[in-house]
Amino acid sequence: MRTYQILMPWALLFTFPFTINAENKTNVILILADDLGWADTTLYGKTSFYETPNIERLAARGMTFSNAYAASPICSPTRGSILIGQNPARHGMTAPAAHLPEIRFEPTVSPKGLPHQKSTVVKSSTRLDPGHPTLPQLVKNAGYATAHFGKWHLGRKPHSPLESGFDTDIPHWHGSGPKSSYLAPWGYDNPDFEEGQPGEHIEDRMAQEATSWIRNRHPKKPFYMNYWQFSVHAPFGAKPELIAHYSKKADRNSAQCSPTYAAMVHSLDDAVGRLLDTLDAEGIADNTIIVFYSDNGGNIHCGLEEKSATGENYITAITSNAPLRGGKGGIHEGGIRVPAIVVWPGVTQAGTHSDVRIQSTDLYPTILNMLGVPIPEGHKIDGVDFTRALRGQTMSRKPMFTYVPSYGNTPQWLPPSMAVHYGDWKLIRTFHHGEDGGHEYRLYNLRDDIGESHNLAISHPEKLKALDTIIEEFIADAEVVVPIPNPMFNPETFDASTIGVQKGGLKMPPQKKKPGTVKAPTTVSSAGLKGWIARNASVEMDKEILRLKSSGREIFLANSKVRSEGPVNIRARIRGGGKGKVQWRTEEQPEFASDQFEVYTVNGKHWAEVSISLPVQGKLVQLRFFPPNRKREAVEIDWIEIEGATIGERVRWDFGKM
Repeated sequence: MRTYQILMPWALLFTFPFTINAENKTNVILILADDLGWADTTLYGKTSFYETPNIERLAARGMTFSNAYAASPICSPTRGSILIGQNPARHGMTAPAAHLPEIRFEPTVSPKGLPHQKSTVVKSSTRLDPGHPTLPQLVKNAGYATAHFGKWHLGRKPHSPLESGFDTDIPHWHGSGPKSSYLAPWGYDNPDFEEGQPGEHIEDRMAQEATSWIRNRHPKKPFYMNYWQFSVHAPFGAKPELIAHYSKKADRNSAQCSPTYAAMVHSLDDAVGRLLDTLDAEGIADNTIIVFYSDNGGNIHCGLEEKSATGENYITAITSNAPLRGGKGGIHEGGIRVPAIVVWPGVTQAGTHSDVRIQSTDLYPTILNMLGVPIPEGHKIDGVDFTRALRGQTMSRKPMFTYVPSYGNTPQWLPPSMAVHYGDWKLIRTFHHGEDGGHEYRLYNLRDDIGESHNLAISHPEKLKALDTIIEEFIADAEVVVPIPNPMFNPETFDASTIGVQKGGLKMPPQKKKPGTVKAPTTVSSAGLKGWIARNASVEMDKEILRLKSSGREIFLANSKVRSEGPVNIRARIRGGGKGKVQWRTEEQPEFASDQFEVYTVNGKHWAEVSISLPVQGKLVQLRFFPPNRKREAVEIDWIEIEGATIGERVRWDFGKM
């Protein structure tokens, strides 16, 4: 169990009686893009498709960093690192789990895993410990007005921005992206946030809200503002006129050819421009620090069906991080290297570049130092103050760590791993995936091999040993909860060739409803379905038998009302020959993993009972029951039941019985 020195927000007023000088009116705007990759702007010469003139305009005012990193390849852990200056391995939030209702301040290691997994995983915390002094709390206590606009994803009340040091929070939403879509209506339940006119873009509104707040704030107070953009996270969508513009530009032979995503980047860039225009109009640009950053690398695991300028349909990945390897969710460079700009009027030289390595954890001590606000005693941070680099001075950075203690399903994913960057070198330790339960290693010289294509672990054993020692020392210092060897591992089920392969291909958004397809039952009452929801099927009841018929897509029944801890067994009585499957999702998983399912078989076309054992780890929160795949013939289900160790009684659904 970790121990913390608790410093509650109210106590900070007395512990740190610092207030700003009347002449010190330096403002701060921290712009955080969501999922914007290193190659997704024109800053580094890696794209000619996306247009980011306002980000270029911002860069012309300050310093652009070519070696900037997110603390994690996933959003919430990085956001937590900015808020309290700690690496996710230390603060415990290592997964995008902060939107979940359950509150956990401590990560825990799973005692066992699936048979094909050599190591277990670490279950992420879902909230930052409230004893940590946050960046906005500290600057607020120093006399700043504070406001947060856009995405949060670090918890709902009592862990929202309003309890974390911000006076204002718009739209006051805890989810991972816009509540419904980028274009209004949005459906936010906030009396202080007016619903948009149909078609209004959420980024336009956020920029409007932020600039209005700047103009109308208390004039005697400097301000600290988070503008944490929703863009360019899913759900993917954009202004139709911008999609049309980029459809004309798109080159299907290029790795970046999604007009929708390009239009999303365009709106992100427009919002940056609106902020700059406001600072100029208000006459405060010369005393406003601006930081532009992204929370992780670009999304390469999702895809979209696009339409070319000539009307042809094609499918493309959202973006490309080339020449970097991997993307969002992965520990390789494509998942963690991000665009970054810092404008510090009077300090940073306009239009300059720096190759100093920085990480999102560094923003905490750096911003506090820029404002002259002290870091509280007893609050241990991993961030490095990089104001020396901002002044144009030489600076060498201590080792930098990245921690992803889970299995993934994105291109180039690795099993639970930790990486250290030090100098030109990067070492990735993959827990317990070596021989005899030892660790597996990947060693790269990033100066010569930015694409991480040459593993030097065998040819440079001394360098590997030195960097692995640094990893071990960090684990001890930060009291990192790490994976353990999986006691359920079965070598016969392990296939090393599947590591790094995205099973199922690109993750595509749900297709629009086709004629004859119903999202929820129409001819069967909700009482008849007993809490299950039918997807991609017409539904009817015949003599208390549930009949499902596909309209062309794979059908399934979904249930999010079952709660169980650990393995469960599902039984069902079905008529319709072929193979089916059952998927499940646990509380710590924000979405269904495409490779997490169990297959069953129904022989012939007669009634049969099937039994499926699900090796659930953690708390079960959602099921998907896929009947045998019979695209044009009806499948009939009499009943489904589930039994688990913590459910208590066996739960059974007899369809049609009221």
